[in-house]
Amino acid sequence: MSIIDTYKNKYKKFLSIPAYYYLKNSPSYKYWKVLEKSQYLTTGELEAIQWNRLINMLNYIYCNNTFYKKVLTDSNIHPLDIKSYNDIKKIPIITKEEIRNAKDNIISRGYEKNQLIMYKTGGSTGTSLEGYITEECSELRNSCTIRHDRWSGWDVGDSVGAVWGNIKKRATIKEILKELFLTKYIFLDTMNVNELTVIEFANRWQKVKPSLLFGHAHSLYLLAQYVSDLNLSVIKPKGIISSSMTLMDYERNTIENVFGAQVYDRYGCEEVGLIASECEEHSGMHLNVEHLYVEIIKDNGDTANIGEEGNIVVTDLLNTAMPIIRYKVGDIGILSEKKCSCGRGLPLMSKVIGRTADYLKKKDGSKISGISLIENTLTLIPGIKQMQIIQKSYDHFQIRLVVNSQYTQESSNLLISYIRKLFDDKSIIQIQRVENIHTSKSGKYRFSICEISNIYE
Repeated sequence: MSIIDTYKNKYKKFLSIPAYYYLKNSPSYKYWKVLEKSQYLTTGELEAIQWNRLINMLNYIYCNNTFYKKVLTDSNIHPLDIKSYNDIKKIPIITKEEIRNAKDNIISRGYEKNQLIMYKTGGSTGTSLEGYITEECSELRNSCTIRHDRWSGWDVGDSVGAVWGNIKKRATIKEILKELFLTKYIFLDTMNVNELTVIEFANRWQKVKPSLLFGHAHSLYLLAQYVSDLNLSVIKPKGIISSSMTLMDYERNTIENVFGAQVYDRYGCEEVGLIASECEEHSGMHLNVEHLYVEIIKDNGDTANIGEEGNIVVTDLLNTAMPIIRYKVGDIGILSEKKCSCGRGLPLMSKVIGRTADYLKKKDGSKISGISLIENTLTLIPGIKQMQIIQKSYDHFQIRLVVNSQYTQESSNLLISYIRKLFDDKSIIQIQRVENIHTSKSGKYRFSICEISNIYE
């Protein structure tokens, strides 16, 4: 980075950014400063903040939210009954479908939709969700994102190179001024990745010089492959943030080797914002406990033990406009008992395994993680660059492959044998070799798709 670029970033960090938030009368900048300090509180101190916000939220919804008042009274629960984290389990877990069916009853009294910010989930499990937050809540979430972004080496005022789908152009004066005063972005559209667009992205990178490369895990991996094949050397970020989908080990290794920077894996969702992020120690993902209460719940409703996988259930501690209480996100995760050597008191989640929709089903009712299956397959069988497996029925699988010159008939035989060994030795395996496997409109890539109707049971 040149001396001029360095001074530009310092100007943004110490003058234009504070001025922007001051003129906007936004709490974001001051709150970010608070979060920078709170991350180094002890776990006990952070849990005290979390507990206080959780109780305040439960009291609020009982008095101000028609949907949750009914949920609590139907279960014979009063907020005064909640005296420990164990008592939280008395509150029923809710699903995306229940929130959708609640309609306007889930909007708290005193809020009007036309005064709120509307968001819509991507619907990667097949169903989307429309939700609402206040502008203040949105800005507090952004403050937390800034804190976690800085763990990667990026700093306030630095530019960002994003590999993303559904790119929206900055059309309004407000959006243009925000980019001018805050963070400049350059984009590679995941819906149009080819040699030409990658070269154009590299050229823009050389001019803007972002310090952070950000994107969907698999999209970053595809970019790394193009950059390697084209022998491009200008994309050299300080850090890389992988988000929105499961990051496989082989993808992380490729991305880090090509760009010469560490990958920081991240997990979140539209409904509640950032849930957990890796720090520089990469010993798990630190949970955002100031904003959320996260549980790992087994299919039978019991709380999973530390180190045991289960459904991720979240409670939002900020959004009073449309509260999210004990919400089953649709992902599978594992909590960790480790204490990170980085010194932060934020507890760890060891990993997010994937979406429940990414699980394939056996006749005996047991499930196999499609993502883990594919990662093992790519390790065992040579010649496969990309793979997607679609389960049509218990014993019928369609497999899409992008291959290289190392893929042979023996590779195909090994793949068929491996799948049949896992499911049924008479399974029908249809292998389709393709040039590429397309992402969804949001830019996400589905490694595995189960089309058996009762996969969500």
